[in-house]
Amino acid sequence: VQLTESGGGSVQAGGSLRLSCTASRYLYTMSWFRQAPGNERAGIATLNGIGVAEYSDSVKGRFTVTRDSAKNTLYLEMNSLEPEDTATYLCAASLGTVLDPLMGNTDYQFWGQGTQVTVSS
Repeated sequence: VQLTESGGGSVQAGGSLRLSCTASRYLYTMSWFRQAPGNERAGIATLNGIGVAEYSDSVKGRFTVTRDSAKNTLYLEMNSLEPEDTATYLCAASLGTVLDPLMGNTDYQFWGQGTQVTVSS
């Protein structure tokens, strides 16, 4: 199974970006993580096959996760971006349920290569 992210780039603070993660097959749990230099990888948004979404406090209200199951694609709409959002954004996915999807770093079977998001002040 392959996960391919796209949509990263450089924006100014207050701007928006939309990330995509396309899988080579249907995966029940799909999530977004991010990792900034010197920081640990952190889960920020997840969406499972029955439409249950969760967000980290750091992005709640600014980011929206959606998916198109027909295209096996997960999206992350990012608004009101802040310099603190600068990171490599990675897509993670699992064939089944992940009990704590924003914390379960080791519970995901598949990971993308990541896409860079840079927010300047």
